[in-house]
Amino acid sequence: MRSLLLVALLTLAAPAFANHPEERLDETMAEREHAFEPTGLGRLPALDIQSDGALDLDALEGQIVVLSFVSDGCGEPCADQQVLLAEVQEAIGVTPMRDMVSFVSVASPEVSPEGPDAENWVAARPQEAGDADALAASFAALSDRDSNAPMVHVIDRGGRHAGIFHGAEFGHVSMTLYINGLTNAHPHEPGMFDRVFGVFQ
Repeated sequence: MRSLLLVALLTLAAPAFANHPEERLDETMAEREHAFEPTGLGRLPALDIQSDGALDLDALEGQIVVLSFVSDGCGEPCADQQVLLAEVQEAIGVTPMRDMVSFVSVASPEVSPEGPDAENWVAARPQEAGDADALAASFAALSDRDSNAPMVHVIDRGGRHAGIFHGAEFGHVSMTLYINGLTNAHPHEPGMFDRVFGVFQ
């Protein structure tokens, strides 16, 4: 029943976002959701992770990736964030967006991520033991906010780091609407600056 109500809400709310040009999606979400930080970055830190085998973001090309980190010592803030992400995943799972979005939780070996049993949720670990904190820090450096709260990084279908949802205070409907907006946007095409720097990465 709750899922059906959310689908109805998305149907009603999506036109409000659709009235904004695609380039206003990030700005609109930042105005409505204080926990959201737009980034719009074309380059990402290296992410050496594994699930059943080696996994990198290239393997999820064409997908919207919702990336989170559950590092050793994070405790309740990360646990609360994962519960919230499970609500987002459940909401997306009953819509046509399901096949366009992948949730990736990177956990240190000492932590057992509590993700839902779903095809679009990947529980991953760093390739090197003890690197979960380092990976989380490399992505946290993309933020301009002074915060120790865990971050959820949203990467659009073109590989652009679109934005960050901080902590566990954001509304799961806000993230769901944001992801919905990204599914309707044209994938980001890297510019010359991105292509040149990509050669040197």
